[in-house]
Amino acid sequence: MIKPGLEKTLVVSASLLLLFLSSTLSAQTSNFRDHPLFPKFPDSEITEVEFEEDVNYRLVLGSLQRTRGLVSPEISERLRGDVTKIVYEVSNEFNGQDVYAYFREQIQELDYGELFTCAGRECGSSNYWANDIFRNRILYGPERNQFYIAMRAGPDVESAPHIALYIITRGNRRLYAYFEVIEIGGAQTRIDIISPTAFISSLQEQGSIVIPDIDFENDLGLTDDSDLSSTVNLLQTDPSLRIFLVAHLSGQDDVDTLLQRSQQRANVLRQLLIGRGIDGNRIIARGVGPLAPSCNEDVCDDRVELVLQ
Repeated sequence: MIKPGLEKTLVVSASLLLLFLSSTLSAQTSNFRDHPLFPKFPDSEITEVEFEEDVNYRLVLGSLQRTRGLVSPEISERLRGDVTKIVYEVSNEFNGQDVYAYFREQIQELDYGELFTCAGRECGSSNYWANDIFRNRILYGPERNQFYIAMRAGPDVESAPHIALYIITRGNRRLYAYFEVIEIGGAQTRIDIISPTAFISSLQEQGSIVIPDIDFENDLGLTDDSDLSSTVNLLQTDPSLRIFLVAHLSGQDDVDTLLQRSQQRANVLRQLLIGRGIDGNRIIARGVGPLAPSCNEDVCDDRVELVLQ
């Protein structure tokens, strides 16, 4: 029999452990990058990423059926290439139809070719999709709640990758959008976790690094889809780091205006980092407008760099 005082201690300890695990998982998943070939649905977060190199992939182009104990699509196409698998969890403010309609619209805007689509029971058993096709149990749900789209990237994208998208609302009402991106001849961009230690190593080797995954809205704040997690994790991992936030900004405004706007952006970003628990004494904000155009990375226009003090 557990004593009352000990029982309370165990409950508190369990609660703290759950909180720690939750925050750790959140920090890990927030460091995933989105795939550049397709925009994510608003108010969605990546929960899983997997990468498979040089695999023989079967792209489903028809509803599923079981024949002689084997699940197979009515029509399929065999492809060989690198496969990136991404699971997004979507806010419960939306439903599967919202997500499906959004991506159908994106396909048209991006000039992607839609190869096959189905919805609800016409797609076949959700159990087949989750366990036999995608091999991910989290994608299992009621058949009426499923959507599937197979598409091919437009002619402007090198090697015309193929994309399979499966949307499911599970019985617990959690909504997921699952992508498989098949890049024939090798992935142009491999989606990995941004490691804070790798980020720090790049910063120490180069002396500066462009802050990824951020964009400004009217110089007064970041857009809703911006993500500061990798920068926060870097500064939390090494509390000894002291940095300059250097905002670069080009445009048709005069130089003085661009300098002022870039300084405002740097100040805003500094305040956001302070709000995430970073000591403000470690951060100096500077705006250089268009006066430092050269860079060491692919992003050479409007950007904010971390520069070692």
